[in-house]
Amino acid sequence: MKEPEFAYPATIRSLPEADIALAGVKAWLLGGEGRQVVFFEIEPIGAIPEHAHAAQFGAVLDGEMTLTVAGESRRYRRGDTYFIPAGVPHSAVFHTRFRAIDVFDEPARYKARG
Repeated sequence: MKEPEFAYPATIRSLPEADIALAGVKAWLLGGEGRQVVFFEIEPIGAIPEHAHAAQFGAVLDGEMTLTVAGESRRYRRGDTYFIPAGVPHSAVFHTRFRAIDVFDEPARYKARG
């Protein structure tokens, strides 16, 4: 029997939506002292080019992605966590519909839409 598809509840979807210019990527923002929590929902859009920013910790809720950090690639699935140190180049490939909660070490990594 197939497991039900994960969906964020209204308490998350009522948070400010992130202004992300990538088709197939939605995210909701929660701010804190010096940090930003982002609830991602990503379609299987393929590759996100290499980039770098402040430290990022994430937990996979649903789906699969390959994350390459400093040249090392690993496939992540539900229940896995990852950490990207500040300033380290990284890229990702989203193989399936993907949901994760990420914490960024910068309070305004993403701006709210509108």
